[in-house]
Amino acid sequence: MTAAWGKEIGTEVVRGIPFRVYSERPRNISELLAFAEKWGERPHVVQGERVVTFAQLRKAVAAKAARLADGGLRPGDRVLLLGFNSPEWIINFWACVSAGAVPVLGNAWWSQTELTDALDLLEPALVLADARALRSLPDGAPTGVWDCDAAAGGAPGDIAGQPGARDEDDPAAFVFTSGTSGKPKAVVLSHRSLLAGLHMLLHITRRLPQQVDASTGDAGLHTGPMFHIGGIQTLMRAITVGDTLVMPSGKFEPAEALRLIEQWRIVRWSAVPTMVSRVLEHPDVRTRNLTSIKSITVGGAPVHPEFLAQLRAGLPGVEPRVATGYGLTENGGQATAASGKDTAERPGSCGRPLPCVELRIDDPAEHRDGEILIRCPTQMLGYFGAEDSPIDREGWLRTGDLGHVDDDGYLWITGRAKDMIIRGGENIAPAAVEEALGQVAGVVESAVFGVPHPDLGEEVMAVVVVENGATADDLASELRSRLSSFAVPSRWRIEREPLPTTHSGKIDKKQLVHEAVAELSAAAGGNA
Repeated sequence: MTAAWGKEIGTEVVRGIPFRVYSERPRNISELLAFAEKWGERPHVVQGERVVTFAQLRKAVAAKAARLADGGLRPGDRVLLLGFNSPEWIINFWACVSAGAVPVLGNAWWSQTELTDALDLLEPALVLADARALRSLPDGAPTGVWDCDAAAGGAPGDIAGQPGARDEDDPAAFVFTSGTSGKPKAVVLSHRSLLAGLHMLLHITRRLPQQVDASTGDAGLHTGPMFHIGGIQTLMRAITVGDTLVMPSGKFEPAEALRLIEQWRIVRWSAVPTMVSRVLEHPDVRTRNLTSIKSITVGGAPVHPEFLAQLRAGLPGVEPRVATGYGLTENGGQATAASGKDTAERPGSCGRPLPCVELRIDDPAEHRDGEILIRCPTQMLGYFGAEDSPIDREGWLRTGDLGHVDDDGYLWITGRAKDMIIRGGENIAPAAVEEALGQVAGVVESAVFGVPHPDLGEEVMAVVVVENGATADDLASELRSRLSSFAVPSRWRIEREPLPTTHSGKIDKKQLVHEAVAELSAAAGGNA
C-alpha cells in the first residue's frame, strides 16, 4: 500500500547537514491517502450533523483533485487555503496534495491588510476560501470553488497521486507562525519535515501502520485550528491510524465540547490548558458521561501540578495518560514528549527528545539555563521570501526559548529569550514567575510581563485571576518565599473573570501588555 515504516535510525547528510532519520520511511505525504481505503465506511470527519466517512473522503478528494488539474493547477503550484475547520477544509487540503500542489495554510482570522500582504508574498496560483474568508479577498485574487461533494464519484485508485514523482525535500506545505508577536512568517515544510514528525510520534506510541489493524481507531476531539502545525499533525495521524476527528461547529464552547465528548465517546483530546480548565469549570461537567476520555495531551502553556490535579479530579479516566510536549512551527511541530507517567513524576517538564531529535542548550556555562537548540529532519526549509533564518550552517535551529536539560535527559522550559524582563540588569523569565503563581492557592491563571520603569528600565507586572479574594499583597508575600526578590512583581492587576485568549486558546499576553502600557502611560500623563 505504502512505503515501509521502519524503526531503525541512521544518519544521512541532507543539504550538508547530518540528520538522524529512519532508514525505511515514506517519502511523500500523498502516500498517506492510500490508508483511507483501509478504513472504509468508518466515520472520519464529524462536524455538527455532518459525518464524512473515509470512503467518502477518498471519492471527494479524487473528484476535487481532478477538478483542480482540469482547471490548470500544476504540480508545485501554491494554493492558499483560507477557511475555518470544516470537512471542506480537509478535503481541499488532501486534494491539493493529491494533485501535487503545495497547500498554503492561511490564517482564517487575518485582517484584510494581512491577507493582502500574504497574497503579495505568496503569489498563489489559486485561492480556495470559505464564504466568510471570500468576503475579505481583494479583487482579482485567483479564486476557485471551495465546496466539495463528499458523496461525489471519482477514481479512488488515483487518489494517492504520484508519490515517487517528487523529492522528499520539496515543499509539502506552508504553515504561518502564530503571529502573537511580530509579523507572521510563512514556514516552508518539506515532505520529509512532516513525515518525520509523524513517523516519530507513531513509533513512540506503537501506532506504526504495521502495528494497527482495521479494528482499531479512536474518536478524537479536535479544538485547535486546522491551519496550525498541530492541525496538520492531527490530520496526518488520523488518516494513517483510522481515527475519527470530531470538531466543534464553530468557536470553542465548553458546553459543546462536553456534549461531543459524551456523544462520540471521545478517547483522546489535544488542547491547551485553558480549554481544558474551562471545560472542567463548566456547570454541566458533573452531568455528562466523560469516562471515555483516556488521553489528553496538553501544550501551548505551562502545565502546573495544580492544573494536573484539577484535570485528574474532573476526568479520572485520564489518570495514567496526561501527556505534554514541546515544539514549534519552525521545527515542524513536536520535538519532545512526556508520557503520562513523566507528567505525574516530573510536573512542568516537557519530556525527552523524540527519536530523531538532537537537542542542546546553548552556552549554559554562567547559568544553568540557556537557549534551546534543535536539530531534526522535521525542521523547516526556511521562511518563504526571506533570507533570514534561525537555523545555522550546522543545522541547529535557535528556538528563542530558554531552558535546561536535567541529568535524566528531560527538558525544562523556563522562559523565552525575547520575552525576558530585564529589571535593573537582572534577567527575569516570565514563565518562571507564572509557574510560581500557579503554585499559590486560589490562583486560577496568570500572565507576567515587563512594563517600562523610569529607573530600572523595566519592572515586573502580573495580571492574575483569583477565586478566593486574595490581594496583590497576599500574592507578593507568597512569592517572596519562592522567587528572588527582584522577580516578585511590583505591579499587579487582580481579576475575577478569565483572561482574554488568542484564537488558538492561549492567553493573549499581547493584548494584556498593550492595555497595561496604555494605562500606565495615561496615569503618568495625568500626574504630570
